[in-house]
Amino acid sequence: MGTDAKGAGVVKRLLIDGKLVEAGRTYPSYAPATGEVFGHAPDAGVAEAEAAVAAARRAFDATDWAGDRELRVRCLDQLHQALVDHKEELRELTIAEAGASRMLTHGNQLEAPIKIVRYYADLLRTYPLSEELGEIEERGQRHRRWIEKEAGGVVAAILPYNYPNQLALAKLAPALAAGCTVVLKAAPDTPLVTLALGELIAEHTDIPPGVVNVLSSAEVAVGEALTTHPDVDIVSFTGSTQVGRQIMAAASGTLKRVFLELGGKSAMIVLDDADFDAAAMFAAFTICSHAGQGCALTTRLLVPRESHDEITAKVAASMERVKYGDPGDPATYMGPLISEKQRDKVHGMVQRAVEAGATLVTGGKKVDPGYFYRPTLLANVDPDSEIAQSEVFGPVLAVIPYTDEEDAVRIANNSIFGLSGAVHGRDQERALRVARRIRTGTFSINGGNYFAPDAPFGGYKQSGLGREMGVQGLEEFLQIKTLAAVVA
Repeated sequence: MGTDAKGAGVVKRLLIDGKLVEAGRTYPSYAPATGEVFGHAPDAGVAEAEAAVAAARRAFDATDWAGDRELRVRCLDQLHQALVDHKEELRELTIAEAGASRMLTHGNQLEAPIKIVRYYADLLRTYPLSEELGEIEERGQRHRRWIEKEAGGVVAAILPYNYPNQLALAKLAPALAAGCTVVLKAAPDTPLVTLALGELIAEHTDIPPGVVNVLSSAEVAVGEALTTHPDVDIVSFTGSTQVGRQIMAAASGTLKRVFLELGGKSAMIVLDDADFDAAAMFAAFTICSHAGQGCALTTRLLVPRESHDEITAKVAASMERVKYGDPGDPATYMGPLISEKQRDKVHGMVQRAVEAGATLVTGGKKVDPGYFYRPTLLANVDPDSEIAQSEVFGPVLAVIPYTDEEDAVRIANNSIFGLSGAVHGRDQERALRVARRIRTGTFSINGGNYFAPDAPFGGYKQSGLGREMGVQGLEEFLQIKTLAAVVA
């Protein structure tokens, strides 16, 4: 980890056209566990964004990258090895800058994302880039027809702050496997983690200049430049639904392909035959994972009306056992929120929920120093209220009573979102029947884990467009060309 001459903490550089460069100015990155400046990132402007797009365009149009499968496999192998070799440096950086708990870095914050690169390197070795459609006879001649799958072009990949390694690699690895070139824009709150990835690419792989460019910026104009640039063919964005709508509108000017992984307000349904103790613990610890800063977390807990108080008490008891604090401590389960601004947003929503009639069972308090917020449980929540309809992005669980199974399904589907969900019940067939009625892109039955490199991830409704990871994640970055030739 580099420090500047004044000892101001970690300092990283942009990657543009194969060179690690500084910008004319920097901005601070804060450690959310302390609220103190952790390091400084280059504050790229529109000029740097345009230079990065130009480099990506040249690399796509004027080099063999898109057509050389062997080169792409070798480079992905090298990237995977570099990530493995520098895993501990990345771990400490992720803990410090993202506020991720150390135990989470052994899963979806770091080690699981590294496996995504391995998955796409292996998939590229065997994935069929052509498909025969067979011959037909037309006008007295035989015609051979086939499909070829080609790289989609220049990709602008725009990241949020919550899982910087996961989201960067879930975009970058399949894009590179497909033969695309990429401009990767870090989240303003976690720039150093993403810039570190750029440094590994520059220093430890044979990825040609311009194929991967990595930017950090506090300027909204940089994101706007990437989403509207005529030389960008595909926009891959993860973030809020509100910003996703803006990106989709901006991309329409040049009819770019758009992948959007957006917000969620997922419901966990506890059926009347469920193991209430297991379900309560699952619900409590899920909402506290990464301080609730996950779009697919189940933030609404739907419980039988007659068991509302019993289950609420069990969830509250489990929440009291959640250890929060220093994310570097191996025993810590939950770290801080990313910023004071985010903590204020979460606290404001909790206060409004109580004013609207919800019962505050536990939590609802800020904890200093840093940006910590106590695990919070709200009961007797109106399913149409703000806290039940809007994404909180904090450790806040809303308990909603339902009358019967039909009512539970109706409430679960009563959302503009459709990213994930869960159901708990001892009758597996009944639980599966309920799962199939919920309009979401992913779903967990009795704690089943759907999140892995080979499993497509994405949402229904306003939770987004397209899929990330799996074979489908690769195909987001491919174009289909249909060819025909007269058979001699």
